[in-house]
Formats: sequence, C-alpha cells, structure tokens
Amino acid sequence: MRLARVEGNVVATRKHPSLEGWRLVVCQPIDLDGEDDGTPIIAIDPHGAGMHQRVIVSSDGLCARRAVGDNRSPVRMMISGLIDKSEEDAA
Repeated sequence: MRLARVEGNVVATRKHPSLEGWRLVVCQPIDLDGEDDGTPIIAIDPHGAGMHQRVIVSSDGLCARRAVGDNRSPVRMMISGLIDKSEEDAA
C-alpha cells in the first residue's frame, strides 16, 4: 500500500473490457510530509476520490481483479481508501 495524491483522470478510447465503467485516476505517491515520492501510477477508483485528495493505493492485483470481476484483467492498482485527515492535521 502507498500513500498518494490524486492528480488527474485517465481518458482512454480503447481499454480492456474489464475496465469499462471504472474511473481511472493518476495518483502521485507521496511521503508522510506530502512531498512527491516516486513516479505517478494509474489506479481504478471505486470510491470517487477528488482532485488532489490523499488516498491509499493498494498494489494487490488479485483484489483489484476481483473488484472488476475478471480474473484475466490487466488491472493491478486500486484506491483502497480515502484520507480525510491525519493526526498531524487534527493537532
């Protein structure tokens, strides 16, 4: 799992049939201070994350394939949670 920030949407005119109806988003991995930490990744978004919202991205491909309902799907990354606030934000 990685902490990330949603940076944009992916528009695809052609994609694997298992991804029909799924929102694909560009997620920038970040560290605990919110600084960029690695290259952006594409993930399916079952939660409706907003732009620049912090999220938790799972790289569990089996879980993502189960979510789309196709064991042969090429999907690997999936947003598994939205972060409303952290303990640092509350202080």
